[in-house]
Amino acid sequence: MAVKVSLKELIQAGAHFGHQSKRWNPKMAEYLHSVKDGVHVFDLTQTKVLLEEALSVLKKTAKEGKKILFLGTKKQAKKKIEEVAKASDSYFVNERWLGGTLTNFDQIKKSVSKLAEMKSKTEKGEYKSFTKKERLLIEREVARLERFFGGIADIATTPDLLIIIDIKREKSAVKEAQMKGIPIVAIVDSNCDPYGIDYPIPMNDDATRAISYVLDLMSEAILEGKRKKSSKSKTSSTSSSSRTRKEKSVEKNKK
Repeated sequence: MAVKVSLKELIQAGAHFGHQSKRWNPKMAEYLHSVKDGVHVFDLTQTKVLLEEALSVLKKTAKEGKKILFLGTKKQAKKKIEEVAKASDSYFVNERWLGGTLTNFDQIKKSVSKLAEMKSKTEKGEYKSFTKKERLLIEREVARLERFFGGIADIATTPDLLIIIDIKREKSAVKEAQMKGIPIVAIVDSNCDPYGIDYPIPMNDDATRAISYVLDLMSEAILEGKRKKSSKSKTSSTSSSSRTRKEKSVEKNKK
């Protein structure tokens, strides 16, 4: 069952408002409906179609057991990014995007491993013999690493798909994903260049309600895909067990 997108919800959330017309990117022209009071207005009928396409891709990606990474560091998105990523058992980055996260992944894994090691030692009380000042420095380092890498702490390889809120702000992540051939699903506002974004969702990327609405839909699509993957695995397992029982029965009859 497909996740339903509501035009009414998009309008109520303010998804249709772009930036001032003088700040637009002409490459976004095909997604715009008009100009009102000097502000571009999105054609939400197109937004709905493209959003539904993106949700279908997320569902399929999750069903195939692939890794999805949410990225959003602006204040309107960062809290919601963490919430939906955790709810859908996905990965996330909601602090500063560190250069090389995708293109120099081995180095990122070292930082992630360092975080895991320091947290483990803390839990085991291995820092108890350290001075108060040393323990304070260790606590600060763990907090820093957790802030930057907590959302990707157990990721073993680069993600299979990247979801981005505000591609102008996260332009370095866009470039890295393009270099690595990682598909991008992204909200693109009227001042953005949609070129190279595999699944653009043309709409307001500053309105908190609009961002939250779309992220909730994304989480729902991912969870639906994972449920179908789980259901398929159980069916396959049951079918395999049934075949095994039949094979044993045939062999017994032969004897």
